[in-house]
Amino acid sequence: MGVTFILPINTGDAAWLMIASSLVLLMTPALGMFEAGLLRRKNAVSVFMQIFFGLALLSVMWFTVGFSLTFGPDTGEGLSGNLDWRFLKGVPSTEGLKYAPTVPGLLFAMFQMMFAVITPLILTGAVAERMKFSAYILFIVAWSALIYYPLVHWIWGSGWLEKLGVVDFAGGIIIHTTTGVGGIAAALILGKRLRFGPGIMVPHNIPLAVLGSSLLWLGWFGFNAGSAYSAGGLSGITIINTQIASAVSALIWVIVFWIRTKKSSVIAAINGAVAGLAGITPASGYVGVEYALVIGIICGIASSLTVPLFKEKLKIDDALDVGSVHGVAGIIGSLLVGVFANAAVNHLGINGLLFGNPHQLELQAIGVGIAVLMGFGGTFVILKILKTLIPIRVKPEVEEAGLDIEEHAERAYSDEEEYGKL
Repeated sequence: MGVTFILPINTGDAAWLMIASSLVLLMTPALGMFEAGLLRRKNAVSVFMQIFFGLALLSVMWFTVGFSLTFGPDTGEGLSGNLDWRFLKGVPSTEGLKYAPTVPGLLFAMFQMMFAVITPLILTGAVAERMKFSAYILFIVAWSALIYYPLVHWIWGSGWLEKLGVVDFAGGIIIHTTTGVGGIAAALILGKRLRFGPGIMVPHNIPLAVLGSSLLWLGWFGFNAGSAYSAGGLSGITIINTQIASAVSALIWVIVFWIRTKKSSVIAAINGAVAGLAGITPASGYVGVEYALVIGIICGIASSLTVPLFKEKLKIDDALDVGSVHGVAGIIGSLLVGVFANAAVNHLGINGLLFGNPHQLELQAIGVGIAVLMGFGGTFVILKILKTLIPIRVKPEVEEAGLDIEEHAERAYSDEEEYGKL
């Protein structure tokens, strides 16, 4: 098949990728805490159910066909892998794949499974408090198969965009751009929540959201530095870049919202941290630390300024600002790879505009353009088709009462008297 290597497995690299896989898995419940804390209490259970059920469902989907369609032997056109590796049959446990030759192939598949799980789940922040759970299940399955899997193969799985020269270290194009613009599309199709406005945007548990964002920040070290597939200099530069960009973006968000509202907001701080993480993701292994700082500043400013644009000017009910936090930051970070990438730092042969290779910026723009088309257009079409087949939004009375009771018969916070009424 031409995709396996008989090389000695590096136990240090393998140990690091096991840790990184665990850190990325941690990001899934962390995402639930982050989102649930920022929403109303009557919908907290629904968020956790979407997240946890998605973790299970998307893991099985990746095991059965996902890994084979993304990293399996190419069908010949650079568009998709074939199904030779369905159920991970034939994926080596004692040898590496060409993507990560010093770690077992099955371990590489496990690490990538964590990415395949959390990516569609980011969209829960855009559709929160109003999407039917049954429709949500069909949506994430279709989104994974029709948007995420093809893009992974095209950029990471020896597909046509990778051969063209588009790079994405840990998912700024594949993950954050697609989910960001996809979140905007989903919000447009679903429509605004009842009584859309400041009155329904009061978080019910800010400490829970802060804990979730902190664990996301921790997990992101595995997300980005794990994508080096080795424990060494590349993972080292990646992890410090991740920290610096997130920290400075958090500061920028606080400053911007302090200027706008005359108050210092912890919600701005945690959203800013996540925006910085999303922005540095595509560049984390390609740029020097000083440019990670610049990327964090630019992504922080741009993402924070687009929140009022989407919500107040355009009246788009992207409940948890997925379009700004992930989409805007992911697009900018992906483009800035083409400006700040430095082969002297990354030893991957990737230079950007500032280091003599303006063509890389053109390539990054192509990759981002394809991801925007796939993420926005694909999400729009998937939900339009689903909407013609089944109801995708809960009834107004269900939305008013809260999805927790009406869809799951459970409450996030119950005393004995309240529980007896269920």
